[in-house]
Amino acid sequence: MTETEIRNNQRSAARAIDLQQLRLAVAACDYGSFRRAAEALSIKHNAFSRAVGQLEHLVGTSLFERSSGGIKPTLTGRTVLRIARLILEQVDMLVATGKSGGRGETGHLVVGFFTSMSTGNLRATIGEFKKLLPELELTTSERSRFRLMNALRSGTVDVVVGPGRLHLRDIRSLLLWSERILISLPQDHCLAAREIIYWTDLRNEKILLSEYDPGRELEDLLISKLMLPDDRPKIERHDVSRGIIKSLTSMGIGLSLAMESDIGASFAGLVYRELQDGTGPSRVDFYAHWREDNENPALKRFLNLLKERYPSPPPALGV
Repeated sequence: MTETEIRNNQRSAARAIDLQQLRLAVAACDYGSFRRAAEALSIKHNAFSRAVGQLEHLVGTSLFERSSGGIKPTLTGRTVLRIARLILEQVDMLVATGKSGGRGETGHLVVGFFTSMSTGNLRATIGEFKKLLPELELTTSERSRFRLMNALRSGTVDVVVGPGRLHLRDIRSLLLWSERILISLPQDHCLAAREIIYWTDLRNEKILLSEYDPGRELEDLLISKLMLPDDRPKIERHDVSRGIIKSLTSMGIGLSLAMESDIGASFAGLVYRELQDGTGPSRVDFYAHWREDNENPALKRFLNLLKERYPSPPPALGV
């Protein structure tokens, strides 16, 4: 078979793939079972399996390993399903864009974040925006920093809010606010009696950090405050959410770092104290990031609200 014939066959297979096949394959992955996914979507099991089998035939590989206990994606299947999710997100965004109003009073806005919304500025801003534009469909998306930036580039997320500035081509940034860094600890811990705790007080402690964002910022901050390795506490990284880290902390397994926006979700037996160094409280800056070519009217309204609520300080005058 010539190279031209191979390319023509690939194009024919691509044209034969429909969105329903992609949606069913993604649903099968999420449920871990063809039968459970078919029941959840009110589709006959045979028709569901046949559609996924047709997709596998068209892409030329098995997407799932089948067993009596259910299914799991193959190595190639994980890549195909990841691309399928991006395609479906793009199609959903395409439909939402077509329905959006020109003034941004209706339509659809997707706000991504990798921080807490239990309290604080992000929660207040989204609440105010929804009150101002009740007809607008507002969707939030909490994912890892990597996935959010991919979604921002692909257009499936309109704006990303989180700690730290990301210097990326064609991505604009807006400084919003800063949050104090706190230490969370069991209420019966010896340091809990203090209103203020210094970074150097953590020297002999164990710090629990989530593998997920914004754990990286917090670990980098800890290292910058305690430069010498011998001065640093023991760090344990756990592949769990920030909520589970709080639960482990309240159980006395260790201490953990948190931001002000984390304290809205209270845990029994857990207290927060401000962390300081010789110059005062330690803080982390938050930014909004969006694509420069995103013309969604709802995004423009959201950015205007951010600029009104969090005006940037004027630049310092030259000497």
